Amino acid sequence: MKNIIEIKKVLKQFKVLKRKTGLKSSFTNFFSRDYKIIKAVNNVSLTIKEGEFVGVIGPNGAGKSTLIKILTGVLTPSSGTVKVLNYIPYKQRKEYTKNIGVVFGQRTQLWWDLPVKDTFELFKYIYKIPEEKFKNNLNRFVDVLDIDKYLDTPTRKLSLGERMRCDLVASLLHEPKIVFLDEPTIGLDVEAKFRIREFLKEVNANGTTIILTTHDMSDIEELCPRIVIIDKGKKIYDGLVDNVKKKFRKQRILVIDFFEEIDESKLKWKGIKTIKKEGDRVTLIIDTTKTTASDVIKKILSKWPIYDITVEEPEIEEVIRKIYKKGFNVS
Repeated sequence: MKNIIEIKKVLKQFKVLKRKTGLKSSFTNFFSRDYKIIKAVNNVSLTIKEGEFVGVIGPNGAGKSTLIKILTGVLTPSSGTVKVLNYIPYKQRKEYTKNIGVVFGQRTQLWWDLPVKDTFELFKYIYKIPEEKFKNNLNRFVDVLDIDKYLDTPTRKLSLGERMRCDLVASLLHEPKIVFLDEPTIGLDVEAKFRIREFLKEVNANGTTIILTTHDMSDIEELCPRIVIIDKGKKIYDGLVDNVKKKFRKQRILVIDFFEEIDESKLKWKGIKTIKKEGDRVTLIIDTTKTTASDVIKKILSKWPIYDITVEEPEIEEVIRKIYKKGFNVS
């Protein structure tokens, strides 16, 4: 497979005003301004091959979103080179953006007061999608994501999960070669996350390259064979998810609230153990060297109706600190 993204020694820095507190200091700031330089992305090099599904993770303020904005052409790097699909994103935005899809979990590209189907029609015009291709893609996406009942609904009346599914369709109607996803499952319930993850797997299996930024390690574990970890603007790890999982997450805790009390003996599967049962709440411990939380959740959802599921796991910041502490040796 050929490289579809090539980033070499990319630096993005911002000049930020140093503000002092207090009335006197505010008056001084008005006449004399002191600035500091923030390196949001610091000398990052990266290559991604066609058809990969790569997760980009790190704590808040690590530089993940800045890197994605550079890759999508929204921001210009201070130095270094970026080439995506043989385009320089920030110089050739008009032609380049015809080949990519972008979804930001906390923003929408859907028109707020228009019915969803009208936005899709507008995107058909913007991207000059042939009528037959548009109908085929729309019908397939509507069926897989189960959004038929939302097509006549204005965006402002959709729930977050409903809107995210529609946003995904909008970003994929023109069959982009690369899709950039920034927190696409943020705030979603278990069922909505499951449906979106299955949809993204299918899209990737059909050859679309996907770059995902998220704080949800379940998304990473379920979707991304490879992760890139960013901290303080620097790339500190680039490799297989399995290597990180095996080294730092031997066990995870799963707390399930069922709609009714069940016989916990029916939960005796490979790699899990019941450690507590309180009425209709069951707490399991998962050995991640033998199974995954995602597989266990799928099995549970297929057998019983549930009220809530909570996965207790190390925060991503903790994983990063451990990687630093171990000298990046996660092999």
